[in-house]
Amino acid sequence: MKITALVENTSDCGLPAEHGLSLFVETNGIRFLFDMGQTDLFARNAEALGIDLDTADFAVLSHGHYDHGGGLKTFLSLNSHAPVYLSRYAFEPHYNGTEKYIGLDPELQESGRLVFIDSEKTIAEGISLHNCPDAPKIMDFGSSGLNMVRDGRLLPEDFRHEHYLLAEENGKRILFSGCSHRGILNIMHWFRPDILIGGFHMSKLPLDDILAGYARELNTYPAVCYTCHCTGTAQYRFMQDHMDRLHYLGTGDCIEI
Repeated sequence: MKITALVENTSDCGLPAEHGLSLFVETNGIRFLFDMGQTDLFARNAEALGIDLDTADFAVLSHGHYDHGGGLKTFLSLNSHAPVYLSRYAFEPHYNGTEKYIGLDPELQESGRLVFIDSEKTIAEGISLHNCPDAPKIMDFGSSGLNMVRDGRLLPEDFRHEHYLLAEENGKRILFSGCSHRGILNIMHWFRPDILIGGFHMSKLPLDDILAGYARELNTYPAVCYTCHCTGTAQYRFMQDHMDRLHYLGTGDCIEI
C-alpha cells in the first residue's frame, strides 16, 4: 500500500499546504481518494506529484466538515466515474460556535455520484467503511464547541457523520480516520488496527499531563501511527516523547506499507 498526502496543514517539500486533509491511496490494484481538503489545492498538488485523480476508483469523505470535503466539487469535475462514499448525515448543517458554517456545500447533495452510508459497507475486497460502534468511551471531548442543526434546532455535535475506512492487507489492519472527533483512544480501542493514519483532533489541547496521559495510553496499543492535520505540530512533538511508534504525515509525504 502506498499513501500520498496531497494536502495537510504543513509542508516541508515546497508544495503549498492548507488546513485540511486529502490522501491518495494505492493498494492491490485499487486507487482511492480519502478526503479532499478545503479547496482545490489537493488537485493542484496531485498534478504536481504526477498523480492522475481520474484514475481513482472511488473516493471517501470521512465526515461532513469543510476542511475534508471542500474539494468535493473539484473531484467530481476531475473524475467522471468514481463514486464518493459518505455518511448519510454528512450534509447536516455543521457550525463552529453558532455562526461560522463549517459544513459541506449543500448544492452538491443531489449529485448522482454520492453514495450515502448509514452502517458498515464493503467497498472492495479487504476495504470497508465503519461508523462509530455503540460502545463505552475511554475519552470524551464532548462537542469541542462544534454544533449541528437537526430538526430545526442548533445542538451540540454528536459526530454521527464521521466514519472510518479499514483496509486489510497482508495480515494487517490499516485504519484511516479523518479527524477522530469521536476520540482517538476510543477509535483505537474499537478497531484495534495495526496501522492508524489520520488526525487526532488534539491541536487545542495544552501540553500537559493530560495530553501525556493520552499519549501513554495510545502507546499501550501496538499500532504504528501516522498522524497529521488536526493533531497539531506542537502536540505531535510533545506526544512523541511518550510514544514509540508515532510519525507525522505532511503535505507531499509518501509512505509505503
